[in-house]
Order: sequence, then structure tokens, then C-alpha cells
Amino acid sequence: MTSFKTSGTCSKEIQYEVVDGTVASCKIIGGCPGNTQGVERLVKGRKVEDVIALLKGIQCRNGTSCPDQLARALEGNG
Repeated sequence: MTSFKTSGTCSKEIQYEVVDGTVASCKIIGGCPGNTQGVERLVKGRKVEDVIALLKGIQCRNGTSCPDQLARALEGNG
């Protein structure tokens, strides 16, 4: 499991695991529970590059969002 400290969002951390280029698990700590649970479920089983393409650049506040932070984490560690 890899941990990524988020910046500029209500969430504080994203924990995820990548296996063979696919997101095997994802847990967003903090943030809006309904939204973060939805993102967690939607990314599971998807290829890292697909998740990055879908989520990178989504803005909520401070020029980023929980989905954008996940994309950034995967870019650096995927």
C-alpha cells in the first residue's frame, strides 16, 4: 500500500495499491464521504493511465480536488 499526503483538499491522505498497472485498492482519508467512496469504487480495477486521464485536472478548490490528487499520486508512483 502506498500513501500520498494530499495538498489543497479536505482529504488528508490517499492510500492505494497498484498491481500490474491496475489500481487494486484505493482509500481516501477525509473529504466528503459520498464523493470519496464513489471515487474509490470507480477507480478500482482500472488501469493507472486511464484513471490519470479521467481525473487529472478536476478542480474543486485551490486548483485541485480529491480526484486530481489521486491522479497526481498515481503519476508519481503508479
